[in-house]
Amino acid sequence: MNLYKPDKAVEEKERFDTLLKSPNVTIERILSPPDTVTEVSQQPHDEWICVLQGSAKLEMDNREITLYRGDSVLIPAHTAHRVLTTSHQPHCIWLAIHIL
Repeated sequence: MNLYKPDKAVEEKERFDTLLKSPNVTIERILSPPDTVTEVSQQPHDEWICVLQGSAKLEMDNREITLYRGDSVLIPAHTAHRVLTTSHQPHCIWLAIHIL
């Protein structure tokens, strides 16, 4: 798999591709269409995310975080978070590592 192909969302919802799944770690590639907004979520595990392409704005712990290509953040378990928006050109591609 090439992390940058496809590089544009075909539909209006996010695409999740599991790259690796083991008992303790799941690695995903996420492709977000422009202006993606998600519901608030909390996970029972830590999640490290990195923007590979484009940009995104997150809300986490009642603060906004803007991430550009190469930026990463750790979302601790049980932390409320959501995507507020994602870039148009290029579309946002994320790498997410779920630490179970």
